[in-house]
Amino acid sequence: METSWRSASAPSDTKPVAKLSIADLEVGGKRVLLRVDLNVPLQDGHVTDDTRIQAALPTIRYALDRGARLLCLSHLGRPKGKRDPALSLAPVAARLGELLGRPVPLAPDCVGEEVAAAASGMRPGDILMLENCRFHAEDEQNDDAFSRALAALCDVYVNDAFGAAHRAHASTVGVTRFVPVAAAGFLLQEELRYLGQILENPRPPFVAILGGAKVSDKIGVIRNLLERVDALLIGGAMAYTFQAAQGLPVGASRVERDRLQVAQDLLASARARSVRLLLPSDHVIAERVDGSAPTRVVPLAGIPAGWMGLDIGPETVGRFGGEIGRAGTIFWNGPLGVFELKPFRAGTVAVAAAVAASGATSIIGGGDTVAAVKEAGVADRITHISTGGGASLEFLEGKELPGVAALTEKEKG
Repeated sequence: METSWRSASAPSDTKPVAKLSIADLEVGGKRVLLRVDLNVPLQDGHVTDDTRIQAALPTIRYALDRGARLLCLSHLGRPKGKRDPALSLAPVAARLGELLGRPVPLAPDCVGEEVAAAASGMRPGDILMLENCRFHAEDEQNDDAFSRALAALCDVYVNDAFGAAHRAHASTVGVTRFVPVAAAGFLLQEELRYLGQILENPRPPFVAILGGAKVSDKIGVIRNLLERVDALLIGGAMAYTFQAAQGLPVGASRVERDRLQVAQDLLASARARSVRLLLPSDHVIAERVDGSAPTRVVPLAGIPAGWMGLDIGPETVGRFGGEIGRAGTIFWNGPLGVFELKPFRAGTVAVAAAVAASGATSIIGGGDTVAAVKEAGVADRITHISTGGGASLEFLEGKELPGVAALTEKEKG
């Protein structure tokens, strides 16, 4: 099963109902400002994971093949509104050029006279990478003047940056107020199609897997999913808040004490809706978060004082695997242990393998979970790997994504 973002052409059935698509536009000869999410990890001036660059390729190639004069706009890291050479998009432009098989020049900035002149001088089929838009504090401030400056560079604006679609920034929202048309790219459409399927018409049984550190980060998502799922599997540090809420001993495991009542309410809601909510029944524990610390596997109520749960145990892997094997649709966000340390990643990797083997429509909600399926060597057997962890969670919480809402609506009929 081919992972969805690897598709090199525009799927004919992925157009959102209400918003214009780049496929609806004549882009030949036009200056197209394409907001992409190329916020990728760097090390020693090189891209270490090009997943998001690969995800942007279908829209980029589509525009170039049709003779657009393409300006790619992205952020990288958190420069806090100041120019930071370590967060330049130069390595990203170089990697994109390798993937396209052609040079991708980098502009000195994303706005200004020099950039405007370069954009005007482009020929059909040319591509130019604009420099990190978050070198300007005005981007995150959704500043009108900065939005106008971006809009002045183009004839058409296309948003394909799902990972930033939940942010009301100048490069995702403000710019749309000053362009003739604002359309969706193919990645954005595909993300919305798969995530929308979860909310509107998941193939049953629907199993959601949630991990990570904090219940507080996912309260809204859990509440919304409890109305839709058949089973909810919870791991990671957030599981210990649920277990503490049930009066179980959790030792020194991370617990959000101010969320114990919330956890109790969610457990009660799951029971009322006949949702199977599974928590870890055994744990890999250690006395400290350290890859060299001695570890033990203990049963449900077996975490002693001073020890902390840092991964799900083998019994839990088996129980989770049983639910996963019966699933028709799976959504997963968040690792189930301290995945970055080898002694505490086995549970997450085993669940990734189970998801890949399930035959279900499987959707990975971005973030660290992407690293998990790659570590397990099963990324190519996942139906859809989202490029936006935060955006996917807000979408599944039922929130409107500002970057999507701002796009031009299609005429009815």
